[in-house]
Amino acid sequence: MEAMTQALILAGVALFTALVAGGIPIMRGAQSEERQKMMTGVAAGVLLASALLVALPEGFALTLSANPNIDSLWMGGAIIAGFILMLILEAYGFGHDIHEEHHDHEHDHGHGHVHHPTNARSVVLGLSIHALTDGLAIGAAVASGEVSIALAVAVGVIAHKIPAAFSIGIFSMHERNDTKAAWKDLMLFSIAAPITIMLAFILLGDVSEQWIGLAILFSGGTFLYVATVDVLPDVHHADTGKKALLHVIIGVAIMMIVLIGLDLSGLISHAH
Repeated sequence: MEAMTQALILAGVALFTALVAGGIPIMRGAQSEERQKMMTGVAAGVLLASALLVALPEGFALTLSANPNIDSLWMGGAIIAGFILMLILEAYGFGHDIHEEHHDHEHDHGHGHVHHPTNARSVVLGLSIHALTDGLAIGAAVASGEVSIALAVAVGVIAHKIPAAFSIGIFSMHERNDTKAAWKDLMLFSIAAPITIMLAFILLGDVSEQWIGLAILFSGGTFLYVATVDVLPDVHHADTGKKALLHVIIGVAIMMIVLIGLDLSGLISHAH
């Protein structure tokens, strides 16, 4: 399969998944908070495993294969840059932890350390910005020419987009109480990643594997931030800590099963 076709398919899957997941609460109304927490925890586990088992190892391998003498600070710096970017966005009100925003908006569960945006627009804009980094991860993975990397990264990203889109549907309907406005919010979020997938693929298609590897490492840093911040509030809470841990472990197990499946199918190749 040609790389362009891969990019288009993954962009289409990301768009479709986000629209379906976000459309459910818009069309069906209020959803179980427990279900939302479970989806978020499992998705965080999938994303965490995607970062530690795919994005970071493959990013290192690609970078070193292109430039064996590269200073390790470049690689570590790319990871830190991704993590810090997410932290900066969070600090300036463009947070991605919408499930916590909505949860705390209605109930005081002692999560006073979580930043709360004042309106739905800032929440949707923040999540859409985060979705742009998701698209970068998939686009860079496709540009690497390694089908296994692209598939594994896409699984992690798309798994995380499901609860994010679901939460946008809930939050937007709650704040706006307008179905048409909620669909507009969801569409803005849904198209962000596909656009960046294609842009990243096109822009990185003709560059050295060193820069593709660094882009994947940068994405790995964003994955680490998002995955940990998603579940930390629940892990720190005595009533939800063990359940949140279980959800993350389930997510990690799912990702490992996916990787084993890719390995057995012969799709995983480490010949960079």
